[in-house]
Amino acid sequence: MKYGFLLLPTALGILLSSCTTLGPDYREPDVDWLRSWEPAGYGGVTKAQTRKPVDLRFWWELFNDPVLNELIEIAKQENLALRTAGLRVLESRALLGVAGSSLYPQVQQATGAISYVNNQYHGGTPPRSDQDFGSYQAGLNIGWELDFWGRFRRSIESADAAFFASIANQRDAQVILTAGVADLYYAYRLTEARIAIANKNAKTQKRSFEITTKLFESGEQSELDLQQAKTQYLATLSTIPELELALIQTRNALAVLLGRPPGKVPELKPGKGRLPTIPATRIDTAPAQLLARRPDVRAAAWAVAAQSAQIGIAEAEYYPAISLLGSLNFSATSLSGSPDQTSLVAGPSLRWNIFDYGRIKNSILVQDARLQQLIESYQATVLQAAREVDDSVAAIRQTAEQKKLIDSTVQASERALEIANRRYQEGFADFQRVLDAQRTLFNQSERQLLVKGSNISAVISLYKGLGGGWIEVPLEQMVPEKTQKTMRERSDWSGILPVSPSGQ
Repeated sequence: MKYGFLLLPTALGILLSSCTTLGPDYREPDVDWLRSWEPAGYGGVTKAQTRKPVDLRFWWELFNDPVLNELIEIAKQENLALRTAGLRVLESRALLGVAGSSLYPQVQQATGAISYVNNQYHGGTPPRSDQDFGSYQAGLNIGWELDFWGRFRRSIESADAAFFASIANQRDAQVILTAGVADLYYAYRLTEARIAIANKNAKTQKRSFEITTKLFESGEQSELDLQQAKTQYLATLSTIPELELALIQTRNALAVLLGRPPGKVPELKPGKGRLPTIPATRIDTAPAQLLARRPDVRAAAWAVAAQSAQIGIAEAEYYPAISLLGSLNFSATSLSGSPDQTSLVAGPSLRWNIFDYGRIKNSILVQDARLQQLIESYQATVLQAAREVDDSVAAIRQTAEQKKLIDSTVQASERALEIANRRYQEGFADFQRVLDAQRTLFNQSERQLLVKGSNISAVISLYKGLGGGWIEVPLEQMVPEKTQKTMRERSDWSGILPVSPSGQ
């Protein structure tokens, strides 16, 4: 027997020393090419020593447009997709709390019962009298599985990573929202400008149509000039309804981003907006470093971290689950002479799936395959981010060059129309030359606006590609106070959402 006392502490020592956290520790996937990557021609397009660096958090301020600033501020307060992203952060925070509770006794159960018993006996050799009594029972059961193999710690690690991934997704929603509002806003202003150009050209062509009508009626010109002038005038007029439809559709899309029903947007007052001249900008931080901080890239990295912990959870099934169990029970009846009974049961228990090796092994392989899928997805996310930035830089460079050429083309077209009108009036050219000059000017003016719009869109895409447009938002500010109040009325969110100063 004396050796038994030596074996017990030895066994306990071996057991405790074997406690570990199973599974791989998370390491962020390495993107070896990113450290030295830079978009082709990046420095020449976006850097200018004469201007201060652009604050990526508020990159749209480089356009110096108060209306755009106001719209983005409204969208950040009212956009429903951004609110949903904030609610997902609250959800993941609650799930983290669920995972954290696994470190404490998993079973904490109180039981109780009160019963009325009435026994009546017939035939045979019954007791001396029927029985009529009450029965009372109460108990407390506790079960605590000890985290010898790190299964619960890995669960917390996974939930923690999922929580940070939800925060990154909320920031990514900010990036997408700010770029979306800016894109739609300038698409609206571009369409307004195209309508103005169409109306201006229609007005010019209408004068030509009226002149040819008078000349035809006086017999000085043929009907051909009249019909050609009429055709061109009506063709220009026919483009305006289509542009007005595009204007309404763009306005409605913008209204939805602002959390409003489709309809008028008072901020979009005619004449209050303009297509900006894009200034040269300077970004001090290297694009590769900015890509690594992009919210969607961070979300992809946190997804890898969350899945990495799942392997350790699966591996823990190889080993025994050791629990401490305890129960305290009390029972009594109202029968005279019947004793009350109290029982206390406590001790360890062991659960070990010793014949489930194949299932456990393949469950681990499933989790490992999912981890590798997310690693590949992370690599793809970084590649896509690099592509977006490179495409945007190329687009800025090319549209800037194209804009210089088209500006010269418009000037030449205006001069050509002026000459054609004068020569026609002097009788040295036919009316077809005037019509051709008008058509060319209209087309080139339209192209000038489209190229300018493409240049603005490319700048917006660049800052979106660099992950600009998000700020850190405290948990309690991710959801409007009105929504928080509604949620507090349904459930107790005091551990996650602090009580507002108003006490609501």
